[in-house]
Amino acid sequence: MAKLKITLVRSLIGRPETQRKTVYALGLRKTNRSVIHEDTPQIRGAINKVNHLLKVEEV
Repeated sequence: MAKLKITLVRSLIGRPETQRKTVYALGLRKTNRSVIHEDTPQIRGAINKVNHLLKVEEV
């Protein structure tokens, strides 16, 4: 299964609580930090919800 490198590139200041919780659920806490996740439908759904805040690369 493929892996995804997810980087938070935009700040969470002023964002709705649902977007903040989604980003925290992905394991991202600070801007310009990255995490690696398996490419699953659940992760893809979370990414699609806040894709304007993230940069996603396939590893």
